[in-house]
Amino acid sequence: MSFAVRIVLVEPSHPGNIGASARAMKTMGFDQLVLVAPKDFPSAEATARASGADALLRQARIVESLNDAIADCAFVVGASARSRSLAWPTIGPRVYAETVKAQLAQGNVALVFGPEQSGLTNEDMARCHQLVQIPANPEYSSLNLAMAVQVLCYELRMAQPGGDGLSHDGAETRDAPLATADELNGFHEHMESVLTAAGFINEDHPKLLKLRLRRIFHRSRLDQTEINILRGMLKALDPRVIGSQQDKE
Repeated sequence: MSFAVRIVLVEPSHPGNIGASARAMKTMGFDQLVLVAPKDFPSAEATARASGADALLRQARIVESLNDAIADCAFVVGASARSRSLAWPTIGPRVYAETVKAQLAQGNVALVFGPEQSGLTNEDMARCHQLVQIPANPEYSSLNLAMAVQVLCYELRMAQPGGDGLSHDGAETRDAPLATADELNGFHEHMESVLTAAGFINEDHPKLLKLRLRRIFHRSRLDQTEINILRGMLKALDPRVIGSQQDKE
């Protein structure tokens, strides 16, 4: 039994953690592993720690950036244990599992884990629709990367009814596919460009402003038709386009 959820490890520094994560995935029925700029892979140590999940390691996809890893995904969840200066939609493992179960009907889903020492950056977080946090002992809450992968894959497996795979019953009905991460990122870059040209965003604004704007639209769960409407609006309101039209007149 295989689950259509992509496990993405961002800049893993230790090959043993890659192998142990592959083992954790295989025991829970997951086989889609994507590595973003791994420090040391392929590696004999990764293969040894995989303990039989060699095939999963061999078919792992290696990409240069998180954007490459999630470009075709309609729903992206980031695993994080750190508190943030900017509040971000954060859920627990049980709620996350039920949310992913519903979202699978809408398109590809990715579960993203940050580097072992630092976790996801604010920029990585801005690519996620939600964060999931594993509750742990507040006096010692550090989880090994493979342990975190195991826990969250387990919760997804347990969310399936009767062991027959993730159910899509009760999934949200839409008249258009959800926008992919690549389409959302294109929209955000378009919006930031127009707002900069209009003078709303300038170099003195903190990066948090752009993150807040992304958060607003991530909550909306935009579909492809809605993205096209918003980009059409941005084009019509772009002062550079308006100025060019006035010059022609």
